[in-house]
Amino acid sequence: MQITGDGDLGFPELQRTETDNRMLPGSEWLSHQLGLLGLELRVSSALLLIFLTFSIWILGKGLTFVHQCYINCQQLRCFPEPPLQNWFKGHVGLIKPSEEGVKNIIKFVTTFREVFLMWGGPIHPIVFICHPDYIRPVTSASAYIAPKDKLFYGFFKHWLGDGLLLSKGDKWSQRRRLLTPAFHFDILKPYIKIFNKSTDIMHMNWRQLYVGDSIRLNVFDHISLMTLDSLQKCVFSHDSHCQEKPSPYISAILELSSLVSKRNQEPVLYWDHLYYLTSQGRQFLRACHLVHGFTDDVIQTRRRILAEQGSEAFLRNKIKGKTVDFIDVLLLAKDEEGKALSDKDIRAEADTFMFEGHDTTASGLSWALYNLAQHQEYQDRCRQEIQELLRGRQPEEIEWDDLSQMPFLTMCIKESLRLHPPVVAIARRCTKDIQLPDGRVIPKGNICLVSIFGTHHNPSVWSNPEVYDPYRFEFDNFQKMSPLAFMPFSAGPRNCIGQNFAMYEMKVVLALTLLRFRILPDEHPARRKPEVILRAEDGLWLRAEPLQHPSMPETHLSEAPQN
Repeated sequence: MQITGDGDLGFPELQRTETDNRMLPGSEWLSHQLGLLGLELRVSSALLLIFLTFSIWILGKGLTFVHQCYINCQQLRCFPEPPLQNWFKGHVGLIKPSEEGVKNIIKFVTTFREVFLMWGGPIHPIVFICHPDYIRPVTSASAYIAPKDKLFYGFFKHWLGDGLLLSKGDKWSQRRRLLTPAFHFDILKPYIKIFNKSTDIMHMNWRQLYVGDSIRLNVFDHISLMTLDSLQKCVFSHDSHCQEKPSPYISAILELSSLVSKRNQEPVLYWDHLYYLTSQGRQFLRACHLVHGFTDDVIQTRRRILAEQGSEAFLRNKIKGKTVDFIDVLLLAKDEEGKALSDKDIRAEADTFMFEGHDTTASGLSWALYNLAQHQEYQDRCRQEIQELLRGRQPEEIEWDDLSQMPFLTMCIKESLRLHPPVVAIARRCTKDIQLPDGRVIPKGNICLVSIFGTHHNPSVWSNPEVYDPYRFEFDNFQKMSPLAFMPFSAGPRNCIGQNFAMYEMKVVLALTLLRFRILPDEHPARRKPEVILRAEDGLWLRAEPLQHPSMPETHLSEAPQN
């Protein structure tokens, strides 16, 4: 040890260490850096842990999904299926909205007869049911066990809300009870005059188009407009003169129906969030806004009148006017607790009736005319039946009591509804296993497609199903059939509440049409196109030949709208 001049103890080793320390990073800085590194390591570890956890969760979900798909596929192996297009596409493309697709359905039904399996891709099975005995377990199941599938019916949600078509469970049951009085005979009777007048306008428009020996018509367009005209009067007591001039409201309904059909053919647009970003989706929303605005205005105006007059005076004044419309019935309806429907509920039901009431009836009427054009002998017999019924009556119009006096016309309508049902299928998603008569089980979670078209064309149910034969519906023949062999208005507890309304309208329109015109086939046969309803590719074209008949005097033609 040395004592230096400045009084420090001389420790050379210590001095060297201090000198070396000055050459290294400071301890505080080093600790800071090490702390940051540790923090980064901890953050990285946490992120890695989150990533690994999420990956394992996704992998677990994926493996569970694959396992469930495998189990489901194994359970569905008891059902036969047509040959696959390939493993990825499944049967996609075999059942298209075209004549070829319709023929494929008939081929599969003829082959499998009862139930068969279709694949909409590698993991999307659909159980097709086309025999009454196998349909019964599905249609008789409660709405909780076999509710409507959300995928397709969901396309209508923004337009139709929670109306009778889309509601389910207790809400559907309550709404069905409330709406049933709207279709009572006493309510429907005055509508017969409306059907007559709307048909008169359509026929006058036809005569305006008369050139040469006959008129060539796309009957679907004319009849759709006529049914909407009638419905607007029956639902709202509103005459838009839509058969004589354009109506924004009617145009919007036709546009909405068309847009839903287009969307159904484009799977990429099935997701709402994507659809409403497209031009089609924005167009759909604009049309919905217009339709909802019209319905809301009518409801609010009628509700003000009801509040001013009171229920009894309101109903008394309506009865004096001889017509209680659909909105009136809904405004006056109350449930078991005395609670009335809200404006939103009434709008949903009115919009639902306007949609379901015009498209399906227009399809049924158009195909009935098509079938009678192909079979002149049946058309002549219908015409003779109507002429005898109305002989000596002026003006010649169909009255309420006449509806039960046209048995052969009714048989022709029913046979047309069998051969060309407006709604070709109804979809149900099984929330529980459903056992079929032969012991096979449709596992829960699968979609059942009750094929109305397939059942109506099933050779195990109907002999010579492709032949138009009204005599199938003679009483002695038809009473032997299962109630589910013929279901143009669906079946089970959720069948069409407006089927009597539709049948009455079809009888009136067909009777007056056959009385005034001979309907002839077009040179090009119709090609069926199943969309939301059964249409025809490029329209349903027929020729109408005016008959010289006092039911349509020339003096009425001056009242027809000028085109």
